[in-house]
Amino acid sequence: MTSPRQTRIQRRNSEAIFEAALEVFSAHGFRGATLDQIAEAAGLSKPNLLYYFPSKEAIHVALLSRLLETWLDPLKAMNPAGDPVAEILGYVRRKLELSRDFPRESRLFANEILQGAPRMRAVIETDLKDLVADKAAVLTRWMDEGRIARLHPVHLIFSIWAMTQHYADFEMQVRTVLGEGEPDPFPEAGLYLETLFRRLLAV
Repeated sequence: MTSPRQTRIQRRNSEAIFEAALEVFSAHGFRGATLDQIAEAAGLSKPNLLYYFPSKEAIHVALLSRLLETWLDPLKAMNPAGDPVAEILGYVRRKLELSRDFPRESRLFANEILQGAPRMRAVIETDLKDLVADKAAVLTRWMDEGRIARLHPVHLIFSIWAMTQHYADFEMQVRTVLGEGEPDPFPEAGLYLETLFRRLLAV
C-alpha cells in the first residue's frame, strides 16, 4: 500500500516491507515465506505489517507489480522515431543492466512465471501483452522500411529477454561455468550480445 499521501515514516516502512519481502520470498519462495518472517526482516510487528498489507499475497502482488514496472520501463523507452539498431541495442543493454543490478528481483519474477503466474496473470494478459504488441508493431515497421532484417518481432523481444535475464536467473551456473578467472560476466556478456544482435539485425 503506497500512496503520495503517505507520511515519511509510512514510506520508510513500506520500503522496508518491500525489501524484506524480496529477501524472504527469494529465500523461501511464496509458499515457504510467512508474514512473521517478513515482519521480522522489516523490523516491524506483525500487526504493524498488516496495517500496510492485509495478507502475504497482497505483499507478493504489490512487490511483483513494482518489479514488472521496472522490467518494462526499458521496453517502453524504445523510441519509434529513433535509429532502429541503436534503439534495440539500447534495450539489450538496459535489460542486461537490470539483470546485473536486480538479480533477486529477476529470479522472483521468473519463479512466479514458472508457477503459471497465479498472481500476475491478469497483468501479463493485459499490460505486458499490449506493450509487446505495440513494440512489435514498431519493429515490423522498421523491417518494412528495410532498416533492420526481417525477423519475427515478438520472438525478437523474447530472445532479448532470454539472453539478458539468463545472467540473473542462472547467476550461480553462469559464474560457476565461467570459473574464478571470470568474476564478473557482465562486461563480456554486453560485448557479446551487442555483436550478436548487430549481426542479427543487419540488412
